[in-house]
Amino acid sequence: MTKMILLTAAAAVFPMLASAQTYPTSRAPDPGRMKATVEKLVSFGTRHTLSSATDPKRGIGAARRWGAAEFAKIAKGCGGCLTVETIADRFTGPRAPDGVEVVDVLAIQKGTGWTEVGPNQVVIVAGHIDSRVTDVMNVTSDAPGANDNASGTALVIEAARVLAGEKFDGTIVYALLSGEEQGLWGGKLLAATAKARGWQVRAMLNNDIVGNTIGQNGHVVADRVRVFSEGIRAGDDAKASATRRAIGGEDDGPSRALAKKIDGIAEGNPQIGLDVFAVRRFDRFGRGGDHSPFLDLGFPAVRFSVGIENYDRQHQDLRTEGGRVYGDTVVGMDFPYLAKVTALNVAALRQLADAPAAPASVSLDGALSMDTRVFWDAVPGAAGYKLYWRRADAQDWTDSRMVTGATETVLKDIVVDDHFIGVAAVAKDGAESLVTFGGMAPRK
Repeated sequence: MTKMILLTAAAAVFPMLASAQTYPTSRAPDPGRMKATVEKLVSFGTRHTLSSATDPKRGIGAARRWGAAEFAKIAKGCGGCLTVETIADRFTGPRAPDGVEVVDVLAIQKGTGWTEVGPNQVVIVAGHIDSRVTDVMNVTSDAPGANDNASGTALVIEAARVLAGEKFDGTIVYALLSGEEQGLWGGKLLAATAKARGWQVRAMLNNDIVGNTIGQNGHVVADRVRVFSEGIRAGDDAKASATRRAIGGEDDGPSRALAKKIDGIAEGNPQIGLDVFAVRRFDRFGRGGDHSPFLDLGFPAVRFSVGIENYDRQHQDLRTEGGRVYGDTVVGMDFPYLAKVTALNVAALRQLADAPAAPASVSLDGALSMDTRVFWDAVPGAAGYKLYWRRADAQDWTDSRMVTGATETVLKDIVVDDHFIGVAAVAKDGAESLVTFGGMAPRK
């Protein structure tokens, strides 16, 4: 029989659970080093997915090999804490009618929960390495792709440098993806690989266009980053959609919970200096990114992108017309800002990789009552659980309570009709999982 409690002395038993987690580190993202990384990527001329895969100095192949070599250097410096590999598959589509081999470069930082059959939990941070100009079929012209998306590539490599050697329960995968501009093919390849290998993906953080602060209109936005997330799972079937509608969970799917968590991490780490603009849309209007294939497979995934965009510096031939400069070059970037976005990713990776898995399900029972009974699935490795609730007219959690030694409790004077409720699993050091939204208790 499940033990039920009303109150808990969790703060006394696990002091770290009582406060928000912050993760100070002596190794911070280095703007100068990230600038050098972007400049090196630009030096390959073009990184178009259909450009040369064999030229030693120019094209996508040279860029990917360089990225793999950077991961290998990091691995050597941390005594082999990273395993570097490539995955590949052939794709054909309107933007590659003759087909092209798409190659993703991965660096895997195995968690302590890794077993003979693979990792127990995985967190992925990714950015696409390929670039393009105005004509997506133009594979010969210079396509520097400094912000789109050498910025995301530099972020992934820098995150690996900062986190190398640290120990986490979960596994971190650092991914440089190809084929984004041809049809999100690198994202599809990695998502399919994750599914085939049985990875339990806690989160996929896609970083795409994360390095500028001056918009096309001249406005400067240097203190915020947009995090895009879906509310309802893309892969929900009719029954799941009907259930989510019935419980009012449209704003609390796993990816939306991930975005809210990242927002909370930013608030808990003010030294980073970024506000999260949590956009309640899976991506920019009418556009997409490499996190989309993960959403299609039901994995929690979000996209990081700058607070304001400059479209003259995206997908443009290098030129000047009427005094207006076009082209995605290094001069249009802000590297201290890129370092801040990297620091936020690093803080999120630390907590997500260190936390237990989220509860598989959370059930509520409180119809015709002034109180709400909450019960949830036990999570291996959890030291406790944190209940969250808010009024049903609010977007973000406003109240919380720790529970230890049980997977059930009662929220006195919390009317289920008027509140939304969720539960996160908590590690002994205070790292929290995503919040699992509460649904209806099974009928007996």
